[in-house]
Amino acid sequence: MSLMEDTDDEFLSLSLAIVEDNSCAATDRRRKRKRRASFDHLLSNAYDHEGYCEGKVFSLLQMREQMLKLDHKRKGVVEEDGKGLQLIHLLLITATAVDENNLDLALENLSELYQSVSLTGDSVQRVVAYFADGLAARLLTRKSPFYDMIMKEPTNEEMFLAFTDLYRASPYFQFAHFTANQAIIEAFEKEEENNNRALHVIDFDVSYGFQWPSLIQSLSEKATNTNRISLRITGFGTSIEELQETETRLASFAKGFRNLVFEFQGLLRGSKLINLRKKKNETVAVNLVFHLNTLNNFLKISDTLKSVHSLKPSIVILVEQEGSRSPRNFLSRFMESLHYFAAMFDSLDDCLPQESTERLSIEKNNLGKEIKSMLNCDHMENSNHPRYERMETWKLRMENHGFEGMKISSKALIQAKLLLKIRTHHCPQFDGENSGFKVFERDEGRAISLGWQDRYLLTVSAWHCV
Repeated sequence: MSLMEDTDDEFLSLSLAIVEDNSCAATDRRRKRKRRASFDHLLSNAYDHEGYCEGKVFSLLQMREQMLKLDHKRKGVVEEDGKGLQLIHLLLITATAVDENNLDLALENLSELYQSVSLTGDSVQRVVAYFADGLAARLLTRKSPFYDMIMKEPTNEEMFLAFTDLYRASPYFQFAHFTANQAIIEAFEKEEENNNRALHVIDFDVSYGFQWPSLIQSLSEKATNTNRISLRITGFGTSIEELQETETRLASFAKGFRNLVFEFQGLLRGSKLINLRKKKNETVAVNLVFHLNTLNNFLKISDTLKSVHSLKPSIVILVEQEGSRSPRNFLSRFMESLHYFAAMFDSLDDCLPQESTERLSIEKNNLGKEIKSMLNCDHMENSNHPRYERMETWKLRMENHGFEGMKISSKALIQAKLLLKIRTHHCPQFDGENSGFKVFERDEGRAISLGWQDRYLLTVSAWHCV
């Protein structure tokens, strides 16, 4: 992959040069806003400019259509002949042209990119293809009739299948869920003498309940028919249908464990926490897995953390993708996103063959969707796309809201490492210790991260109220 250690310095140097070149333009905000307005006017009134813009945009879209149809076998593998780095450099130059509203150069470079990439090629071609789409949409803006074609959202069914495929193929979600569940179980065990063997998990994004079958099974192993354990899950979802499907799936699974009393309460996202049903002395665990970064402003994040603190939970689990939010600087956001998603695409090659339909589903309807949203978040209304930040930022935010980090147990760390070894038996291309997936212990043992090579992908941490 072209974003590995041996080329990181080149990308950093190039990105610094790009930012430096933009310094003069950035200081003249009025001129840039005026140029942006005239640029939007040019695009939205293409027919009034003698077909100049119209012809170039249609040419670009034709190149894109050819890319979508082109068989990857005709394209070859760019990494083997040294062209991967050239593709990345061209992508960065294109991002600069888009940021500067340089229409001619941006359209020319995008056309060249679409001729060099493929959604079924190697990981460089694939990730660059989706970033090219994101840049094309940003160039056109929402006023263009072609914007919606490029930014077309997958259906709910397509997104669900992509999520399922990623869950099965990669250790990404399983790492987060199993580590979180281990911490929850340990919090429950600490209070077992006083909690009436009752655990209440409040999940702020239940996501069809994928996380909870392993918790149900683990709790059942600690229970007996005469000394049962009660598990109540309160899950927030995006729709009534999602919540009903989640309840049906989890209740059906829990029926197989007669020493466990299971209850599920579904609430729509945005519902007040006063609607929660609670038992006396139960252990309360709050699950914030990939949730806070979907809130579209800092005030909502703050309000959520205040509400969580008011519940006085025994443990709060925080899991977030690793990244950096740079809302004032498009090129910084672009570079950070490129590094993150390049690692994600590269990691999929470790789990799925190049011709895999599951991989295409994951990249098109999950990762690709996020890339295009990330590059256009400042142009989107009511955007709830993930906004990635670094662990240190989340740590400071949690501490400012009255939470203190807890040590991740050695058992949880061992389990996380074991998960990566187990994956060896499920993925023929996954080579255990030699795989690019790594486990990193961070913040003096108060957080652990799943990484691809030396790039952090996600971080799990546990917190309690102070």
